[in-house]
Amino acid sequence: MITVGPGERVPAHRHVLDYFWTALAPGVSVQHTSDGTTRRVSYERGATKHFTFRRGEYLLHDLENAGTDNLTFVTVEFLDSANAPLPLTDTSEEES
Repeated sequence: MITVGPGERVPAHRHVLDYFWTALAPGVSVQHTSDGTTRRVSYERGATKHFTFRRGEYLLHDLENAGTDNLTFVTVEFLDSANAPLPLTDTSEEES
């Protein structure tokens, strides 16, 4: 589950696996993508969007909560996608 408070921003990140998200509450975001596109998106509770990527394709974007309430999503990635999962970053040294 991902929760983004009002005014908070999830930094730019890359999706390479097929995935979907479902909004658990209504809200508004602003997103910037690697192709220079900026989008303002409104969500209704229960809204779901699916993404499928061919080999070598990806989505690089950030997500900023432009509303007054928390944005909350469930996101599911599929390991049997055309692309291999990205390696996880070890943040254990950063946290100590």
